[in-house]
Amino acid sequence: MTSLGSPVDSTNGELTAERLSLGVAARLARYLQVLTQAKKEGKETISSQELSDYTHVNSTQIRRDLSGFGKFGKRGVGYNVDSLVSQIRKILRTAGQHNIALLGAGRLGTAIASSEIFADHGFQIVAIFDADPSKVGSTVGGQTVRSMENLDQVVGEEEVVVGVIAVPNVAAQELADQLVAAGVKIIFNYSEALLQVPPEVTVHTSSPAVDLLYALYFYLT
Repeated sequence: MTSLGSPVDSTNGELTAERLSLGVAARLARYLQVLTQAKKEGKETISSQELSDYTHVNSTQIRRDLSGFGKFGKRGVGYNVDSLVSQIRKILRTAGQHNIALLGAGRLGTAIASSEIFADHGFQIVAIFDADPSKVGSTVGGQTVRSMENLDQVVGEEEVVVGVIAVPNVAAQELADQLVAAGVKIIFNYSEALLQVPPEVTVHTSSPAVDLLYALYFYLT
C-alpha cells in the first residue's frame, strides 16, 4: 500500500502504477458515487462541502484526498462534476467498460439486471445465467437468460471480469467455483454464504443487514 501522494508522478502529474491505500480508494469510490448521481441530475459543479454533506467525510479530508492527484477545483467555484468523474475513474482504474456475468435470474437477479447502478459506473451486464431450465431462454433486463453449461465459454468470449452471484445461499458456493474455474477474478456476492475461493480471487459480499449494523453503530456512538 502507498501513501496518498504516491500514485502521482510529481514531474508530470500522471498516475503511476502504485496502489492506493484502502482508505483512500474507499473514499474516492464514495465521492464517485455522489458525483455520478450529480452528473445524472445535470449538476455542473459541486463543492467539497456538498460532497461532505452526502458522504459524511470531512470537507478538509476530501480536499486533501483530491489534491493528492492534482488541482481539480477552483476556490469559490468548486469542482467540475464531469471532469472529476473522469479523473476519479482514471485514478481508480475503472475508466472504460468492464463486463459482468450475472448468475441468477430470480427476483433479485431481475432487479439487478433492470437497474442502472452498474452501468452508471462503466460496468455492463453482458450475460445472465440460471440453472432453472424454465428460466433459460427468457428475457431479463434486455438479456436472454443462458444455461449454466455455457458459462465457461461466455466468460472467455465476452471478456467477463466480474461475476455477480444472486442466488440462494445453498447454491452460491457451487456457482462461485464455476466462476473461478472460468477465470473470473472478482466475485460480487449477494447471498449470505461464506464463499471459499483461491487467494487470487476477490469476493465482496453485499449484506444490507451488515450495512445497517455499521450505520447503527455510528448512530449510537
